[in-house]
Amino acid sequence: MAIIDFPPIDQADENGLLALGGDLEISSLLLAYSKGIFPWPINDEYPLAWFSPNPRGILKYEDLHISSSLKKYLKSNKHIVTFNEDFEGVIKACSKSKNRKDQVGTWITDEIIQAYIDFYNADQAYSVEVWNNDNKLIGGLYGVVIGSYVSGESMFYLESNASKLALYTLMERLNDNDITWLDTQMVTPVVEAMGGTEMSRDDFLNELKKTVFNSSLPSLFA
Repeated sequence: MAIIDFPPIDQADENGLLALGGDLEISSLLLAYSKGIFPWPINDEYPLAWFSPNPRGILKYEDLHISSSLKKYLKSNKHIVTFNEDFEGVIKACSKSKNRKDQVGTWITDEIIQAYIDFYNADQAYSVEVWNNDNKLIGGLYGVVIGSYVSGESMFYLESNASKLALYTLMERLNDNDITWLDTQMVTPVVEAMGGTEMSRDDFLNELKKTVFNSSLPSLFA
């Protein structure tokens, strides 16, 4: 049964945990993201958890930092980047990623995978793929897109810099469409290295309102 509403955002605890339970139907995810809330399963022993952290991680295009190693990687032109060519492949690769320090297991459960595949099929999610010359998927990321709001949910790499290439390409695509920031939810080491920062939840929600209901934007990833 679809979620009708969530508790007020200011009831989230110090870790951003707002609610437990509910489902991952398309309408539930739309409601959550439009309010600045996202699902993040804790473990198999707990009901589905919903978070709205304070502060919130974001990446602004104006702050985008390209390291010398990434610049060299970009100039090599060794790999091809695509959008929405293999969403299922990307999210499943993210679920199996071994690249996350200090993380045991994964929050990308089978339930999450199917829910976001459904969300993708409803045109509310996207993927970025990085392929090598043998047409092997070696990096990428996926996220949510509602109006002109875009999130980055998770990314993976099998070769150094592949996930950073995906993120860089995404930020360029967003900027080309006058979208100046990406919701990263938290600031991971990779996001921080590329210029990620934090803003208060109130400021984030104000920015969210300007984007999530903007339905005039053409498809970003067509």
